[in-house]
Amino acid sequence: AVSNLQFPANTGYVSLNAGTRNVKVNVTGTSTTVIEADLALDPNANYSVFAVNTVSNIEPLVLADDLSAPAPGKAHVRFVHLSPDAPAVDVALAGGGAVLFGNVPFKGFEGFTPLDAGTYDLEVRLAGTSTVVLPLPGITLNAGTIYTVFAKGLVSGSGAQALGAEIIVNM
Repeated sequence: AVSNLQFPANTGYVSLNAGTRNVKVNVTGTSTTVIEADLALDPNANYSVFAVNTVSNIEPLVLADDLSAPAPGKAHVRFVHLSPDAPAVDVALAGGGAVLFGNVPFKGFEGFTPLDAGTYDLEVRLAGTSTVVLPLPGITLNAGTIYTVFAKGLVSGSGAQALGAEIIVNM
């Protein structure tokens, strides 16, 4: 269904028939399968499937997506923690502001949450502390749009494998 997808890119939604579907992730240009999973897909449902963990322990994380339209002036946002060597985190407003998503462990997630449309300066903190491990400045949320923010990479990583965050526009 998809080829040559590089970390941390995404495909957007791909139409599949409902039922149990065998999904494989292969190393590009080879027949080496690094993930093989049978996914039970309900009709008229939407899912996000993330390839998570280190390459030697790679596995799928399947999330059901509620793509209900946000209320006027709102965006829906969720957070998914995909950094395997990072501890649980809080995602909060920058400068010591309120926690939006709290105590999220690796492979944990918070469901889609309505937020006012606008531009936010956020920060990822060690859970329960004021210690900022990743600033996320200038995050623009448009009214009527649904977003997934995810932590990626490794605390111990560098270059493309460094700790970071990405945003997916779900709809």
